[in-house]
Amino acid sequence: MNSSVEKCYKFHESAIDLLSSIDFCDTTFKVSLFFVIFNPIFWNIVSRLEYYTHFLTKLTNNPKTGCYILAVTIFTLGIVRNYYFEQALYKQVVSQVLENEFTKSLGVILIVLGQILVITSMYQLGIIGTYCGDYFGILMKERVRAFPFNVCENPMYRGSTLSFLGFSLLQGKGAGLLITFFVHMVYEIALKFEEPFTMKIYRNPKID
Repeated sequence: MNSSVEKCYKFHESAIDLLSSIDFCDTTFKVSLFFVIFNPIFWNIVSRLEYYTHFLTKLTNNPKTGCYILAVTIFTLGIVRNYYFEQALYKQVVSQVLENEFTKSLGVILIVLGQILVITSMYQLGIIGTYCGDYFGILMKERVRAFPFNVCENPMYRGSTLSFLGFSLLQGKGAGLLITFFVHMVYEIALKFEEPFTMKIYRNPKID
């Protein structure tokens, strides 16, 4: 009983330390959260608008060119998001709970694993497959089943989340863990919209 109480007390203490280490009023922290939430909303809205109206295809007279424009935009927004995430963490104080060699080593491992998932999934899908090409009517011939898709679903999202988590642990910042939680949640919500819609596209491809 005493052991259980002690563990509960230590967990409570650790949670308080993590929360107290976060500066919620920092501007870069707020901007980082904004881009974490905004980016998936943006690419889902724009890609669906393209699917229903072909506005990028009409603008460029070529679906591939339109897809490349969207890809550059999404990639750029990702760089901006990552920049503010790093800046936000640099301005936050280190949490005593996360300030140890094991946490830092785990952070490095998670970053490496995350980047492997992201890079290999992009390699398997290509630029068009990665950046909503199916919304432009550019469909893949068959479902990709090679690594990393044979070890996990949605490796791009999983890898991105692991990278955020790893960097947060490496820096020892509680704010990073909170931002990572939002990264995970917005990806999960995005998938609720993306996966059924993608299945619909491949079941009923539009022929114009």
